[in-house]
Amino acid sequence: MKIARRALLAAPLATPALAQAAWPNRPVRLISPFAPGGPQDVPARYFVEYLTPRLGQPVVYDSRAGAGGQVGMQHVATATDGHTFLITSNSVATLPALRRDLGFDPFTDLLPVTIVTEAPLVYCVRANGPTNLAAFVARAKEAPGRVSVGSSGMGSATHLASAFLMQKAGIDLLHVPYRGAGLIMTALLAGEIDAFVGDLSLALEHIRAGTIRPIGVTTAARAPLLPDVPAIGEQVPGYAVPFWFGLFAAKQTAPEAIRRMNAELAPLAAPTSELSRRMADRGSLLVLSGPEPLAARLRSEVAQWREVVRAAGITVE
Repeated sequence: MKIARRALLAAPLATPALAQAAWPNRPVRLISPFAPGGPQDVPARYFVEYLTPRLGQPVVYDSRAGAGGQVGMQHVATATDGHTFLITSNSVATLPALRRDLGFDPFTDLLPVTIVTEAPLVYCVRANGPTNLAAFVARAKEAPGRVSVGSSGMGSATHLASAFLMQKAGIDLLHVPYRGAGLIMTALLAGEIDAFVGDLSLALEHIRAGTIRPIGVTTAARAPLLPDVPAIGEQVPGYAVPFWFGLFAAKQTAPEAIRRMNAELAPLAAPTSELSRRMADRGSLLVLSGPEPLAARLRSEVAQWREVVRAAGITVE
């Protein structure tokens, strides 16, 4: 009887340990701060299919767009369930430079998990435009404020890429904002603007058709899909603007969860993986390098974009 009584008394004490099941113990949410159909969809939707059986819990992909990504980022930053993640572009590094009150601090309210992808933006002109970057810069210097370049909106990654180029090359371009990269391409093909800067995957079809001419890519190195097109930094020292996506977790997420996510995703980084091949076909590199490189990049780019925005006098309502 004493043994049975001791067993009964001990049983409730074991219950909390049993309740604290290994992570994850509920569905995992993957939040995008952008509308569906953007470049984040390719890796995000692959992650859903790949991670669900490996984590033993459903992975749910959800878009929460608004305010240039601020709405979705704030949603994740304030999540408390330990199972909410954010897949976002480098706008997480540009928004602190553009908006005074984000409602969250990317350094304290988001935990870095890993850089997901990195890709170049590409500068293109019409087929009859300048033959190379040097000629483009020379024309801009001859006609300050008259050579036009489209962007995906005030304060967008493409706008800031051009603002940075103006500062580094000492030129003054006419910024023309549009409501999406597709509209910029349409405007370039119609002769309404002189240059396009945007996602390589969008421009590639037109480049191959010869209807537009690429004059430079924004990454530090040349793009494998455009080996004959120079990196802008080859001619404009100090210029490099990689377009990247990162995976973050809410601040209350357990370290175990971040380790688990990285461990499960790591095999995908192999060049032979299906997702690596998919991203390479779009001109992107699948990185998956863990928390530290993402934390370092966030620190570096927030400081960089604050200086670019200040020098350019860019304001966003």
